[in-house]
Amino acid sequence: MTLELLNATADSAAQDFFFRCCTSERWVRDMVSARPFSSQENLLAKADECWQQCDRNDILRAFEGHPKIGDINSLKAKYANTSQMAGHEQSGTEGADDKTLNALADGNRVYEERFGYIFIVCATGKSATEMLALLQERLDNQPEDELIIAAAEQQKITRIRLNKLINEAVLTS
Repeated sequence: MTLELLNATADSAAQDFFFRCCTSERWVRDMVSARPFSSQENLLAKADECWQQCDRNDILRAFEGHPKIGDINSLKAKYANTSQMAGHEQSGTEGADDKTLNALADGNRVYEERFGYIFIVCATGKSATEMLALLQERLDNQPEDELIIAAAEQQKITRIRLNKLINEAVLTS
């Protein structure tokens, strides 16, 4: 979708677009209301601003739109409209050895038990080994600190998805 079309489209289509980037209903609603955007930079600034207005429940809702690192099937079953994007984002897990993938699965389980939500990391450009090291590092965080870190990772992911969806539209126009 081009920025011009996003500005002019019906609210329901804009909601669908934004939901592909982040599954927090509040963030989606606020982004629909923030239109029109004067530029891609303005879109990203508004995305950040809307994200900063989200509370803990909104943030946790956004986390629900992600698979566990290395588990694309969980996303396909839950949020089919974001599965292709998440699969590409987690391409660093492709080709990882079984030991690393099993350690990620075990680490995800421990993380979720400790914090109450899945491990959120902006996986773009990271190998499975790098993601595993980050997961293991973050397990020692205090819950309130970890939520801040995970929310910042979500914000990075959302920005990447917004850029990707707008840039794809520009390239195919």
